Amino acid sequence: MKILVCISKAPDTTSKIAFTEGNTKFSEDGVQYIVNPYDEWYALVRGLELKESLGGTVTIVTVGTAADEPTIRKALAIGADEAVRIDAEAKDAFQVATEIANYAKGQGFDLILTGKETINYNGSQVAGMIAEHLDLPLVSLASKLDVNGVTATCDKEIVGGLETVEVQLPAVISCAKGMAEQRIPNMRGIMAARTKPLNVVAASASELNTEFVAYDLPAPKSAVKLIDPENMDALVELLHNEAKVI
Repeated sequence: MKILVCISKAPDTTSKIAFTEGNTKFSEDGVQYIVNPYDEWYALVRGLELKESLGGTVTIVTVGTAADEPTIRKALAIGADEAVRIDAEAKDAFQVATEIANYAKGQGFDLILTGKETINYNGSQVAGMIAEHLDLPLVSLASKLDVNGVTATCDKEIVGGLETVEVQLPAVISCAKGMAEQRIPNMRGIMAARTKPLNVVAASASELNTEFVAYDLPAPKSAVKLIDPENMDALVELLHNEAKVI
């Protein structure tokens, strides 16, 4: 089985977020990047599990610059066979999906896996766009994936229950919580990642459909108000007039 796993970088959740140039650009000063957790924990690990049980290869692909290669090596340390970096700065979901689809055409991948979304943009768009570009079936937000021959069976949570769907391979699957358990790279994997193939391919000059006008930080949290438990009238008044929850 030939599996392609799409990964992206995201700021570590402990990073201090700031913006520059009149809040139009994300400041990377002092930011530590990690592999987007949904891509790593669910898509990549499930791809490796399928490879281990069915045989085949796992290739990771990202759209990024040379500055992203340390992040790619982190993903290789978990167990992927090789990596591909499409040489372009990732600017929007359409561009990323188009570049990945253009690379994947004619490569004979049986499965293309993505995380359900990135933790920095939460767009959940790339998987659907890749599937559309390649004219492949898509299962989004899958929490379980099994492969039997040329058929993939996926579970996905829906309102009030669980839905099970079957698709013919090749297919695109976006992976959500429950798909796999996180793997921590060991020293052997870290050392092996240094020599695994990391191929750089030229971008296809895909279009940008998004313009980021401005960024804003969330409003600071207000101070906690402590109400004496004997003063129920004050509590009700605050819940009604200030919090507006009753």
